[in-house]
Order: sequence, then C-alpha cells, then structure tokens
Amino acid sequence: MGKPVLPYLYGRQKNKVKETTPKILILTYYWPPSGGSGVQRWMYFAKYLKQLGHDPIVITVNENQASYPILDASLSKEVEGIRVIKTNTREPLRWYSRLISGDTQKGIPQGAVPTKSIFGKLTAYIRGNFFIPDARKGWVPFAVKVAQEVILKEQITHLITTGPPHSTHLAGLELKKAFQLKWWVDFRDPWTDIFYNTTLYRTQKTVAKDQALEKKVIQKADGIITTVAGKLQEQLKTKTSNKTFVVIPNGYDADLMEQTQAAPKKKGFHIVYTGLLTQNQEYKKLVKAIQQVSHNCTIYFSLAGNINPTIIEEIKSNLPNVKVDYLGYLSHEKAIALMKSADLLLNFIFKGAENQMLSGKLIEYMATGVPVLSLGNPNSEAGRLLNLGTAAKMIEKDDTSKIVAFLEKAEKQKGKWVNSFPQKLNLSRKGTTQHLIEALFS
Repeated sequence: MGKPVLPYLYGRQKNKVKETTPKILILTYYWPPSGGSGVQRWMYFAKYLKQLGHDPIVITVNENQASYPILDASLSKEVEGIRVIKTNTREPLRWYSRLISGDTQKGIPQGAVPTKSIFGKLTAYIRGNFFIPDARKGWVPFAVKVAQEVILKEQITHLITTGPPHSTHLAGLELKKAFQLKWWVDFRDPWTDIFYNTTLYRTQKTVAKDQALEKKVIQKADGIITTVAGKLQEQLKTKTSNKTFVVIPNGYDADLMEQTQAAPKKKGFHIVYTGLLTQNQEYKKLVKAIQQVSHNCTIYFSLAGNINPTIIEEIKSNLPNVKVDYLGYLSHEKAIALMKSADLLLNFIFKGAENQMLSGKLIEYMATGVPVLSLGNPNSEAGRLLNLGTAAKMIEKDDTSKIVAFLEKAEKQKGKWVNSFPQKLNLSRKGTTQHLIEALFS
C-alpha cells in the first residue's frame, strides 16, 4: 500500500495554524491538477474555508495513479497553502482507457458510457455489476488508512466526503464507525439515481446492493449536502427520516470573474459553448436552428472542452455557413475569458438529469453578464435559475420557433443585451462557503 505522504502535510508548513482554528477533514477524489467541473466545488470551498479562518485538510489521490479524464495544472494556484495528502489507489479505469484509446486518460468515460459496440456493452456490464458503487472504489482503503492517522494526530471533529465517486462515502462510513465525528456527505450528483446508470445493464441484485449502500451512508451521516433541492433531495429523503439536508449550489469565483479579461471579440455574432458535450445532450436541434439563422448573418461558433471529435465533425458538417472553431480543453481562466468574449452562451442539459443537477458552469455563464440559451426543461432547477436572468432562457429542445427567436434577438442586440442576474452575489464561491460554515457549525 505504501506509506502516506505525511511529511508534505506536517513537515513543510511555513505558517503554523493556531490550535483554536477549526479543522475540517475533506475526502475528495478530484483535486488539482485534475481538470473539469467536478474538482472546482471543493477546491473553492477549501480556498475560502481557509480565508474565512478555518483549517481545511484534504485527502485525495495521487494524480499519477488517478483516473482523471482531463488535467488542468493552472488550478493548483487556487489551493496554495491548503494542507493536502495524496495517497495511492488501485483501480481499473486507466487500464480500460489505455485499451480503448491507447492513452491512460483519453478513454475515461465522462457523462456517458459508450455501449454501441459489443465490447462497449460488455465493459458497461462489468462496470455496472462488478464495481459497486463505482470503478474508483479501489481508493477507499488507502484514503481510510491515511484519514485515521490524520484524525488522531489533528484531533479532527468534522469530516466531509464528496461524490462522485460515491465510493468516497464508504471511506466516511468506516471513519464514522471508528471515531466520534460530525460527518457530512456531499452529493455533487445523484448516486443510485444518476442518469447513466440505466446504460450499465445492472441486475436487480446490483441495484439493490447499491441502494443499500447509499441508504446506509445517508442514515449514518450527520448531514447531507446537495447542489439542488427538488427531486434529488426528495429521492434521498425517502431513505431516512431524521437527517439534516442542506442545499449549497455550485458557484462562481468572483475574484476570477472580475480579474479575467475577455478574449478578443469577433466581428460577427459569436456563440460559445464550453464544457463536456456528449450524445446524451440535446444539441442537434439547436445546431439546426443556428444554421437557419446563419443565412442572415455571419456567425462564429467556438467550442471548448472535452468533446469527441465525431461530434465536432457532425456540428461542422451541419453548419456550412458558420465558422466553427474547436479549441480543445482550456484552462479554467481561459474558459472564463472565452465566455466573456461571447455574444451568446449555450448550454445543454443531460437527458434524464433535468431535475438532478445544477452545474457550476451554468452559474459561471450567468455571472458573465452574457446572454444564455439552454435546451432542457424550463421547470427544472437549471430552468428556474435561468429565469432569474434578464437575458437567459431554458427552452424545450423541440420548440424550434422559440430557439430561433432567441438566437435572432441575441444577434440583433449584440453588445447591448446584458444578462443581469440579481442573485449573483449569493452564488459567489465565498458566499456558498459561508453557507457551508453555517451548516457545519450550527
């Protein structure tokens, strides 16, 4: 198993932390230099916990062994001064990725599990039935061993586990059993009800086992944090009758948003999409609407993020009149600069996840002041958020006339139509961290 990297935690601290500073142990699989949206929630919580007088201690996985789909080294500067221990792990996703892509990262599934081929169906079945709750559960024993040492040495009283991967909560379950801890469980996404579980050919026995694990975690935890209320919390509350549930959404970093300059503006109408894009998102109808509008104006369509080349080629082939530019994965700061350069920002909700998720990216979109168009259920959590903006809307994917009308309005009022968002301050990362502190220590 190897020795935990304790010298990094205890031997290299330049500034000693006062003994009275409240200490919070955070177990999170995703941590810089991991890229993408999953890492940002607790990266920023840790950053602002420290600024607000607390002492976050993070246990995470060694990035050289982790199954990170993407890396973003620039995020490391956001967590300078945070005490971090990186452990070993043992998991199959890197081997799977190398098998299907020749690279240990590029083939790691994100947001959708490929099941079109016989091999894809077989691996989905294996993943769904032999790795419960997920294929990163090999990290749990390593995380538990190090956490036990830290809890004893630092006299930790507050523990947070965040998922996905929801196997992280199994580490919390073991630690809660062994120590007197206030244990909070953070659901960034649903667990057993996550939309892609339906593609994993899971047996009834597997589903029952997974549900039992989820129920046990919820019942043993002292509190449960979710990013949205509504259906997600309703589903979780059916598994327990006397637990504290708190909604703390994702947010945006106000300092980064203010300090980041927009990328150079385009002369025509500039549409931007950033983030993950898969076949499980309703982008095709919007592409057709963009092509319809492109007959009357010059459109630039910039995409950035982890996007399959076949989707990029599909978009290009269906937009012959549009200048489509795929920029690949950008650092967080460059992605913000791209957003701020846009005349319109696009978003697509995952099919089946309309009432389960509220992404940090969508909140960042709203904080830019740029008009936002998203396809999905207007009555979803994300739809209600967009309704708070003066130039933002969630439209059903089949409502072509409304989609075209929004595109045309954004094009005609380019540079004049500002998306004012009165709730912006409440959703800053510092603001959501203050809410977290209130929940943990109330």
